[in-house]
Amino acid sequence: MEQNTNETLDLLMKRKSVRVFEDREIAEADRRRILEASLRAATAGNMTLYTIIDVKEQKLKDRLAVTCDNQPFIATAPLVLVYCADYRRWYQAFCQVEEVVRKPSYGDFLLAAEDTIIAAQTAVTAADALGLGTCYIGDILENYEEHRRLLGLPDYVAPVAMVVGGYPTAQQAARKQTPRFALEDIVHENRYDLQKSDNMLRMLEDKENWHGEELERRLRAFCERKWNCSFSEEMSRSVKAMLDAWAGAGGQQ
Repeated sequence: MEQNTNETLDLLMKRKSVRVFEDREIAEADRRRILEASLRAATAGNMTLYTIIDVKEQKLKDRLAVTCDNQPFIATAPLVLVYCADYRRWYQAFCQVEEVVRKPSYGDFLLAAEDTIIAAQTAVTAADALGLGTCYIGDILENYEEHRRLLGLPDYVAPVAMVVGGYPTAQQAARKQTPRFALEDIVHENRYDLQKSDNMLRMLEDKENWHGEELERRLRAFCERKWNCSFSEEMSRSVKAMLDAWAGAGGQQ
């Protein structure tokens, strides 16, 4: 069945991560449009429970390229945005008008983190609309103490997402998209479908076209590279430290 074209849907369906950028600056007007789009994202109670750190200092980019699992392309990206869950502003405002105010805790962190991720994804879509390419850097979740120091983060502010971007090189623009799982495998109707979830090996066969011994070999290698690895262990340690500090269990409040 023929479908009407939709510019926004086409943009979303064509998206891919970009890690190599042209040596070309982003106009300040476009940078501002990306950031303004972030602020129009959905937010709990219209609270805007995040702060965006626009990293322009080259030394800081260079350091983040190391602390975020040694990825040199971070240092060359014209756009580096760190999205921080932030309950500090509201907590301070509440304390100015109320005598008794509970301290932010785990639920507040998760709510702020949701706001933060939604804002970051909105920036990614805005950047794509302006002809840029972007890549999420999940490794900002590692090395919490160092990132807190580098970015000057106070209590109740924590880095949960980082987006880097720029104009993609011709090779990156022409690169094929990576495959995704089938909609029917990921969407469950009304309740969680254990039978679907237990078909992960078949889902990988369909998505990656891996079969038999190749499937087992590649899955073992992926497990070692992404799960049984030092950066995964560090991320878990770092996030625990982040949550402990946020909720006061780390003695930093």
